Amino acid sequence: MTVSETQDTAAAKTTPKPERLERPLPVSEKLLRMPVVLPLITFFLILVIWEAGTRLFSVPSFVLPAPSRILGGFESVTAGRWMEHIWATLRVALIGYAVSFVISLPIAVGLAKSRLLSGAFYPLLVVIQSVPVVAVAPIIIVVLGTGDAPRVVITFMISFFPLVVSMTTGLAATPPELIELSRSLRAPSFREITQIRLPYATPYIFSGMKISITLSVIGAVVSEFVAAEKGIGYFIQFSTSMFKLPQAWAGLVILVVMSLVLFQLVSLAQRIFFPWSLPKGQK
Repeated sequence: MTVSETQDTAAAKTTPKPERLERPLPVSEKLLRMPVVLPLITFFLILVIWEAGTRLFSVPSFVLPAPSRILGGFESVTAGRWMEHIWATLRVALIGYAVSFVISLPIAVGLAKSRLLSGAFYPLLVVIQSVPVVAVAPIIIVVLGTGDAPRVVITFMISFFPLVVSMTTGLAATPPELIELSRSLRAPSFREITQIRLPYATPYIFSGMKISITLSVIGAVVSEFVAAEKGIGYFIQFSTSMFKLPQAWAGLVILVVMSLVLFQLVSLAQRIFFPWSLPKGQK
């Protein structure tokens, strides 16, 4: 091979190849890739099929009301009355949720740090969780009366267990070498918990919080089924007893929206205050 051929070969190797331009995606495909658009389209199609099916087969409204009839159920109740019921349910759900979080954290710390406590109390927590709250609710109402206290207790009982399990799992998942290092440096137990265990447990804690916030709404509604004078659960029970099914379905829609909003608020708090605890695809 001559010198000129060698130089040509070297130049061909060093010459950068033109970058391959990616074809821009169509607008429709970009919209479909957005995380909100596809669920909204699916939900809209379900509403259309639902409305068409109820009209085509003449389904009675007391069996399955059409979406248009449910919208009429919203309009048949004043906004002030809706807000009164929504606030009654939301207040009990948030108080019960807060109480369950405050009580779950020290219990989870004790279970994660002590095998004796874990062996003694964890089976009891499972037994308590396996007891149907609906069966215990009338007893709680009789003991505590008909105020907010029994409803908060019922909400606490339903939303408590997922928080304890997720917190205990997260606190116990801390790498043991870090625990041994902190103990070798004679770090106090409080710093071990706050600076080592809790940061590792944060993703687990938020997973439990997301589950429990929706369960707290369920607990508030269950308590209102047993004894209440206002609240979405009471409104649904009253509407069904009067065969006003569109109103009952409207209350159910409000409960779904309430749960979704509370779930998103917990997710938003994690993204704002603890972004490092999110998976890579969600940051």
